[in-house]
Amino acid sequence: MSRREIFHFGIALALFAAVAFAVRAQNPGAELRTVHGQVVDKSDNPVPTSIVYLLNVKTQAVRTYIADSAGQYRFSGLDPNVDYEIHAEHDGLTSTVRTVSSFDSRRDIEVILKLSHSKPAK
Repeated sequence: MSRREIFHFGIALALFAAVAFAVRAQNPGAELRTVHGQVVDKSDNPVPTSIVYLLNVKTQAVRTYIADSAGQYRFSGLDPNVDYEIHAEHDGLTSTVRTVSSFDSRRDIEVILKLSHSKPAK
């Protein structure tokens, strides 16, 4: 190969990489995560209508979800590059705050939230 051919090959390779990166950036849906699970009491019984709080640690934005009749909840479309904190509350009880780390590479994360202690008084 001549220097000119090597140069053109290098340019073509760089353009291909740039286009591939741009397409990947425009399709973040393939990267988004889901956190789901169940809210349970100390005896591992489901707790319907519990409120589950999901805090985006980066933006401090909070999303909520009211658990269904089986105590199930689900948050989807989560940025994999952000840490989240999640906990549940129901009738004066709260669960431990759990962290969903950006270092966890799973796309589908299950977190069981156990209502185990009284919610602190304000």
